[in-house]
Amino acid sequence: MSTNAELFDSPALRGLDLIMGFTGAAEAGHVVEQIGDELLDELDAQLVAAFDADQLVDYRSRRPKITFAGDHFTDYEAPAIELYRLVDGLGTPFLLLTGPEPDYQWDRFSGAVVWLANRLQTRLVAWVQSLPMPVPHTRPIGVTVHGSRQDLINGITTWKPQAELQAGIGPLLEMRLAEAGRDVVGYSIHVPHYLADAQYPPAAVAALEYLGAATSLVLPTDRLRENGRDVEGQIDRQVQDSADVQRVVVRLEERYDEYAGHEERRSLLVKDNEELPDADELGAAVEAFLATQPAGGDDGGKESSAEPGTSD
Repeated sequence: MSTNAELFDSPALRGLDLIMGFTGAAEAGHVVEQIGDELLDELDAQLVAAFDADQLVDYRSRRPKITFAGDHFTDYEAPAIELYRLVDGLGTPFLLLTGPEPDYQWDRFSGAVVWLANRLQTRLVAWVQSLPMPVPHTRPIGVTVHGSRQDLINGITTWKPQAELQAGIGPLLEMRLAEAGRDVVGYSIHVPHYLADAQYPPAAVAALEYLGAATSLVLPTDRLRENGRDVEGQIDRQVQDSADVQRVVVRLEERYDEYAGHEERRSLLVKDNEELPDADELGAAVEAFLATQPAGGDDGGKESSAEPGTSD
């Protein structure tokens, strides 16, 4: 890990909130990518530290992009996992750690992040991920909240199952930071499963709102809101053009509405026998919907990721 020595040793970095998010796995709707782009594009940013991506990223599983310009290659986009100091809309400084989820050396990486949090005396670490869930886009964005700060969890999440899940660097960092005595809260944003491979700005807006509320920061959302209105208009038109997708959305709405008011249920998503909706009945309609999606390029058609969760 390399640091901006002058800035890293400055008292201006001490006692700030730290926002985290990692792209790659568990990023349905490209939520973390959108958040990182929005914060770094819209706010003043200074690079504080950078991790050695060559030691952490598997280039063959997630190949970086390079541009071919007629007769030569240019614009190689090397992966970067970086810590920034940013200033919000009211002049309040905070930290942002973002980049691709490491493929290797999770223990060393999480140890380094805990060391940074201790060295910089972070006030609160707030992180976000997103997962695809069988929920409709016509209902409010759901969230599952977790971490060591019960005052930031209570009243938001009603689904508290016991489950064994595949690990990710975000959950591991949350656990290690809590073990180290740091205040940490995480937000798992629920993205409609049929939009998981498309950029879904409403989920990114919801994530920024939760992060802003936890840290008392004023985070930019105007551009994402505008993009979200355009995307939702495209989704509505595409749904209307597909009877199969319409039926799936209606069924998801019925299930959401049926379970939304029952806190004693373990999840809005499960049937009475604790099983997820049948994959066969969803798969064909989801494929039909995704086939209507543009290949990417403009704001309304970029790829994105999302993450499941539940809230009341």
